[in-house]
Amino acid sequence: MRGGTRWRRFAAMAIPAAAAAGGIVFGMANGAIAANITVSGTEFKVGATRLEGDGFKQYGGVVYEKDNPKPVPIAISEIGHADLYNLCQSVDASLPGMPVVLRIEAGGGKEPATADGMLIAMESLAGDATFTKIKIGQDASDLSAAAPAGSFGQSADHVTITKLEQVARYTTAGTFNLKGLKLKVHAFGDAAGKQCF
Repeated sequence: MRGGTRWRRFAAMAIPAAAAAGGIVFGMANGAIAANITVSGTEFKVGATRLEGDGFKQYGGVVYEKDNPKPVPIAISEIGHADLYNLCQSVDASLPGMPVVLRIEAGGGKEPATADGMLIAMESLAGDATFTKIKIGQDASDLSAAAPAGSFGQSADHVTITKLEQVARYTTAGTFNLKGLKLKVHAFGDAAGKQCF
């Protein structure tokens, strides 16, 4: 059952009070999800104590899962350059009878993780956000060629998000620099509580 619930969630993120907090972490250098991208059926979590981003854009879109013809509505957010402090990414990669969580951490020292040409297709976001020179209600096609003309969009010169907690379906970046990278696979009893949030 994908229909109503996810569309309502998408609509909630599209209004200024919620959608303005979008954006972050990974992305695509040209700022648009390719039409032939197929996402996995697994969501993943991204957290950070603070994100500082320049060149923020947000608009609606859809992604597709393999062998599922129904589109999955998401909010697409772009940031030209981002600094991410205490970055955490986790995914439930469990197999039958084997609980597994893959967790990646970076930017926990003096230098943050950084990304250029960020784009993320997300389902939800929580945190405290401050936007500089935000423009809400732009035609999304003016922000990205991937967005349909007449659809809702917004942009800002700069965004700061603290206590970031995001659930995403797809991300990519032109460059992604993970300072102090740590990757660990947590399995069986060790997997409990290892998600970023």
